[in-house]
Parts: sequence; C-alpha cells; structure tokens
Amino acid sequence: MKNLFCLLILVLSGGASLAQSTSKTPDKLGVVSYTFRNSFQKDIALTLDTIKGMGITNIEFSNLFGKTAADIKKLLDERGMKCTSFGTSYDEALGKTQQVAENAKTLGASFVRVAWIPHDNKVPFTIETTKKAVEDFNNIGKQLKEQGLSFCYHNHGYEFSAYEKGTFFDYLVANTNPDYVNFELDILWAFHPGADPAQLIKKYGDRYRLMHVKDLKKGVKGDFSGSTDQNNDVILGTGQIDVKGVLKAAKKSSIQYYYIEDESKAATKQVPQSLVYLKGISLP
Repeated sequence: MKNLFCLLILVLSGGASLAQSTSKTPDKLGVVSYTFRNSFQKDIALTLDTIKGMGITNIEFSNLFGKTAADIKKLLDERGMKCTSFGTSYDEALGKTQQVAENAKTLGASFVRVAWIPHDNKVPFTIETTKKAVEDFNNIGKQLKEQGLSFCYHNHGYEFSAYEKGTFFDYLVANTNPDYVNFELDILWAFHPGADPAQLIKKYGDRYRLMHVKDLKKGVKGDFSGSTDQNNDVILGTGQIDVKGVLKAAKKSSIQYYYIEDESKAATKQVPQSLVYLKGISLP
C-alpha cells in the first residue's frame, strides 16, 4: 500500500521533476504543512515519506492533524526530518501560550508563528485592532522567549492598508519589541495588496526571520482582503512575483528558513517544479 501511494504521488508529480528535486536540498529550505494538508489529514507518515522523496526534510507545521506533537516528532525522527517552526492561531497563542510552547518544543521547533489577526473581513482593518495585536504580540513573544522560543507574525495582506504616513504593517513593526516579536514574510501576501517584498526586506531585514516562498498567477489583481482563490498559487518563477529578486534581497536579511507554500489543488505536482526552480538560483 505504501509503495502504491508513493507511486501515485510520483505519477501525479511528474517523474522527471521529482527526480531532479531529490538532489540535496539546502537545510534552510523547507515546506509548509498546509501545502499537503489533505494528505496529512489522511496519513501523516505516508505524507512525510512523499515529502522526503521530493528531497525536503524541513517542515513548518501549522497543524497537528489530530495527533500529539510527540507523535509527529517520532515520525519525523524516524525519517531524519525536522520541524523548525510551529504555526498556531492568534487565540491559542494568546490564551494557551504554555501549551503552544510545549508543542513547539516537543516538535523541535525554534519558532512559533501566528498568521492571522482576528478581525471582521467585511470592514477595513483598523488601528484599534492593530494596537491590540501589538500589545498581545509583545505579551506572547515575551512568554515564548522565556521558553527559549522566538515568536513571528506572518503577514496576510490587510496589514498593508494605508495608515498615517505608512501602513498598519509599519505600525506593527515600529511598536512591537524586537526582543520578543519578529516576522515571517509571506511574499504572495505582501505582493497581493501592492507591497514590494524585496523592498520590505531591505527596509525591515533585521526583523524578518522566516519566509513563505510562493508565486501569484499572472493576471490576478490583488486587494487588502487577505484572500484569493487558492489555485492562484502557481509554480515559482511562472507568476507575477520576482522571486529571484526577493531572494537576492534576502541575502542581507536575518531570514533563517524559507518554506515553499502552495495552497492550490495542484500542489503535489507544482512543489517539485518549484523546488527545481529554487535550486536553479542562488538561495541566500
């Protein structure tokens, strides 16, 4: 059954692309578990086998998929794989900080990441919500640092709405304590609302620790909603984003890990091709 599953993934992925992608992958390059969320829900072990078959051993888990952190760590250890970042919700990070910290440490992660600030999507993002997030993030980050963990906030688009002479994101960076709070740059969710990911890195490179590497389908127009059709995620280098330029800018940043994220239904086929693209350029 295991061999049949892997053979099916190989066929779906395109044998040539998968074969190319299994060459040594830089340790700093990984994948977000959300990319393979449907497979992880069905069988974590076989999904890990498939990811490792692509040459990827570094994963940012955003979900425990009904298992314990210890269960997943055991499966990772058995395969020589690792979890470097653990994603959780805003509410859990705030209300269950100790449990989140314990899960992250059990997984072996050094980072805890939150990717969404709760707000009403039907109305514009507000400074009041931003100020509350600043207070909460400083609080969460302080507690996590005491546990030996680093807290990062992952942008999602709405933060780049204009505020005073800058944006809400500028306010977040300026008012969070860099000892407790840093950032994960999702390049699609910076580009989609009109920001330039490379310029953001040049401006805030010492505050970025993680990156989601993804590309946006050509012709798609962005906004500040933090939402787009999942199938607008395309193979790196084939969309609108100058991925090569972004990674060039990242060379002078504090980014430690780069995670491929592909939310589309074609992710299993596209990820090996994105990996080939990344191996063809100079990673930071």
